[in-house]
Amino acid sequence: MSLHDDAALVLKGYEGQGELRQAYLDHLATHPDGMWKACHAGHITASALVIDPEHGRVLLTLHRKLRMWLQMGGHCEPGDASLAAAALREATEESGIAGLTLLSGGPVRLDRHPIPPPCHWHFDVQYAALAPGDAEHAVSDESLDVRWFAYGEVADVADESVVRLLDATRARL
Repeated sequence: MSLHDDAALVLKGYEGQGELRQAYLDHLATHPDGMWKACHAGHITASALVIDPEHGRVLLTLHRKLRMWLQMGGHCEPGDASLAAAALREATEESGIAGLTLLSGGPVRLDRHPIPPPCHWHFDVQYAALAPGDAEHAVSDESLDVRWFAYGEVADVADESVVRLLDATRARL
């Protein structure tokens, strides 16, 4: 199965955010290249909020280009077997944590946001990844910093999309 087909299947099975979910499906139906950065109408991305429920905290990255605290994530790559695999790969690469596991039940949220030209939109499919209790993180080349934040601190450092993702993740837990 192609990554495009996997993304369409995942989105068809996602039960929340009906209108936005349909916009994602329409994008994929209209753009055979809609998974890739080269699609100038926008493209699907995959991200994961790294969470440590035992200690009530999440790991955020200070994005090098955007200078914002965000969940781990980014562009899909040709070697990704699935959208979930892309999210897990991104979370592992950007956090430096081995042994992350995705929270069961598929994506937690969808978040479409504008990006600068030549592209126009990121259609982000957001997962949550559980960190092992002894997790040690590292700063990747894509980050200025990586840091744990208590649940209650997230709204003070991150934008509303991250807060919504945390709230949805905690509800799923």
